[in-house]
Amino acid sequence: MKYIAVRSYRAVRWLVTRMEEGLEDMRQHPDRGDISITTVIIWVAAVTGALLIAGTIAVVIAKYNGNLSGI
Repeated sequence: MKYIAVRSYRAVRWLVTRMEEGLEDMRQHPDRGDISITTVIIWVAAVTGALLIAGTIAVVIAKYNGNLSGI
């Protein structure tokens, strides 16, 4: 039981130390990880375009499904 307690203490201590280092890094670099509005606009446009293309293909296949079955 003592061995498990020592290992648990080490794991918790490592985790606390790691979190403290991360928080210190965040204090030194406060703008790290921010997503710019340009990136968001590009992602929204890309997803919208992909959905429009997929929707168009689905509509065309549904419209010509009977004609395509004879090929």
